[in-house]
Amino acid sequence: MTEAHAAFRGSIPRNYDRFLGPAFFEPYAPDLVRRLDVPACNAVLEVACGTGILTRHLRTRLPEAARLVATDLNGAMFACAQPKFRPAENVEWKEADASALPFPDRSFDAVVCQFGLMFVPEKEAAIREAHRVLVPGGLLLFNVWDSMDHNPVAHVAHTTITAFFENDPPFFYETPFGFHDPALIRGLLQKAGFQQIEFELVTLSCRSESATDLATGLVRGNPIVAAIEENGRVDVETVVRAVAQKIGDHFGEKPVQSTMQALVWRAVR
Repeated sequence: MTEAHAAFRGSIPRNYDRFLGPAFFEPYAPDLVRRLDVPACNAVLEVACGTGILTRHLRTRLPEAARLVATDLNGAMFACAQPKFRPAENVEWKEADASALPFPDRSFDAVVCQFGLMFVPEKEAAIREAHRVLVPGGLLLFNVWDSMDHNPVAHVAHTTITAFFENDPPFFYETPFGFHDPALIRGLLQKAGFQQIEFELVTLSCRSESATDLATGLVRGNPIVAAIEENGRVDVETVVRAVAQKIGDHFGEKPVQSTMQALVWRAVR
């Protein structure tokens, strides 16, 4: 992907948070935080916090005195996340590259990441950095999407959008849904030094109030909108309507009801 086709900026974070958040990310956040051993977590680092969906659940679940640091490389996502929290809620915000974390060794009891590792170009470095900043016995907890074959809404959106392109169609969706090989992920974790490595396939309901809402998020809530605008053959709203039509045909128009599947990983330093 070009930089423009990979950047979450402009109106993308707001559309991502409003239309994709409730359908795709909010359901998995409670599942992830329940896997934390809360009494043992005095300091937690969230990597690739995005618009703060998981951050909200972490802050609610962790003790008030526990340190929570939320990082992301994208300032526009931060701008959408920070207003969700009161100043007294004790969340530290820091722009940071997951593959070069600006924290000392052994700084955190847990490192948590919801659907972010797929977007990190240097995945081996990011996992190695998570290992470095964890205390001995600390927990790395993250989830990644399974393939589009197991995420039918994303598959419908991808095939519908790419059909508008005669040449060089955008393959953005292959990034979030392309890092799901258990052997590959386990190998990266082992190479970084992690132990007690395990994962679970978690299938949840994917629900949206309407096909139009979900299509808006799937087109305008990620960088694929930049590829559509750059192509110039069709306007963005035409693509939104086409995706909404296909979603309605497959999963219902109001509401939309489908399933989604992710791999949830945990590993101990």
